[in-house]
Amino acid sequence: MLMPRRPVPALSVPTLTHGGYLLTSETPQNFTLVVFYRGLHCPICLKYLLELARLQPEFDKRGVQVVAISSDTRERAEALADKLRAPDLRIGYGLPLAMAREWGLYISTSRGQTSIGIEEPALFSEPGVFVVRPDGTLYYGAVQTMPFARPHFDELLAAIDFALAKDYPARGEYAGAV
Repeated sequence: MLMPRRPVPALSVPTLTHGGYLLTSETPQNFTLVVFYRGLHCPICLKYLLELARLQPEFDKRGVQVVAISSDTRERAEALADKLRAPDLRIGYGLPLAMAREWGLYISTSRGQTSIGIEEPALFSEPGVFVVRPDGTLYYGAVQTMPFARPHFDELLAAIDFALAKDYPARGEYAGAV
């Protein structure tokens, strides 16, 4: 299990138009926002990433670097990017499922074609949203077993504003006996 205030696992994937992505090479002013999405087959992911792309300038203003990553192939990631039409959003692909597990993401098996007629991959990771400090430690994390009820990016922006204004620490860090 990932723990707040402790280092997150390694994260390295190719991106469509921004070169290789290596989390340890990020140099954000305040945070890195890592959004793991299910893939091309997920209509909820498309809607979610459209909202992320719309709000990306707001994250930029707050010194938050953004990346969206899936286990999709390059071809499937390109098809999603064509639908998004958000060239500034870094889209990572080819996330190894073993790496997804290290991040605490759930892995699902294919159920065939989705409601939009796109075949699910044999295996793929479910969504997760993480906010990582510049020192590589976890500040915030949310994972889901389903594509529904994800954190809202406008609420996350408000939380980042609060955290920065109040120097609010990452919570959930206690790992001792209970």
